[in-house]
Amino acid sequence: MFQILTNAYFSGAGLMDIGLEASGLTLQQSFEIDQICCNTMRRNFAHEVVQCDITKKIVLADKECHVMVATYPCTKYSPIADIHGVRTGDDLFLHFFRHVAIRRPELYVVENVPGMKKFPVVMEAMTKLPDYYVHVACPVKTSTWLPQKRDRLIIIGSRKNFAWHEPTAKRAVTLAEILEPEPTPHIPEYVNRRLAGKYRDRPIISDPKRGDIAPTCVAHYSKDLSTRLVADNRFPHGVRPYTVREYARLQGVPDTFGFVGSDNDAYRMIGNGVSVPVGKWIGAEITRYFQ
Repeated sequence: MFQILTNAYFSGAGLMDIGLEASGLTLQQSFEIDQICCNTMRRNFAHEVVQCDITKKIVLADKECHVMVATYPCTKYSPIADIHGVRTGDDLFLHFFRHVAIRRPELYVVENVPGMKKFPVVMEAMTKLPDYYVHVACPVKTSTWLPQKRDRLIIIGSRKNFAWHEPTAKRAVTLAEILEPEPTPHIPEYVNRRLAGKYRDRPIISDPKRGDIAPTCVAHYSKDLSTRLVADNRFPHGVRPYTVREYARLQGVPDTFGFVGSDNDAYRMIGNGVSVPVGKWIGAEITRYFQ
């Protein structure tokens, strides 16, 4: 049976890898700089996980592959970065570009926030490589599958022209379906302060009984559980933070997937990850390409 050998770059905790592997791709190497993320991947996957700084990595040291996938950090491309004056882009894309340009895989995939489109140098590098046909899908909505508002930009470059299918789902999972029946969330005192209007922003409260979906899962949730709450009358004020498992489910992570480190580490890794169904859709399309 033909194996579609795949290398993943800037893998984080491997949420994209879950989807790619579930759709039939053969993950052979994942590259990530964060030790806790690497340990989480090693706990859950059998393929090789390489902890490294990709900006210092020699391309020809990697295993040859059919597919290269990059989910490099999106923080400096996101509109939220405008608040802090750090929406500047970064040069990490150049290091993935370097890997693609030297190795020339059959396929490459880039995942990031739609805000990356505002950086013409980045878009030119990722969409104008000679001898590649490029498909840009934007926005790819996590809400197609899951009860979370999360839009992404997906770039697929292939050596031959191909009619890529847009993502679809028979039915999206509801917020009620991802909630634990007997949750035991940690509720810091600052949650009450935010509810009382002590901070600049009010919390985003999602109510499963109204058919709401959750806002975008963000890594910053590890530092402030008060920004995103779910309605639950069993708790004071009728709301509570999401548990780690619920936060993971919002990203489509199976309950069998275990996170290394503290709950705060888990929230951070989940918020930085790619929704698993996005990876499954990409992987299924890549499988169809090779058939």
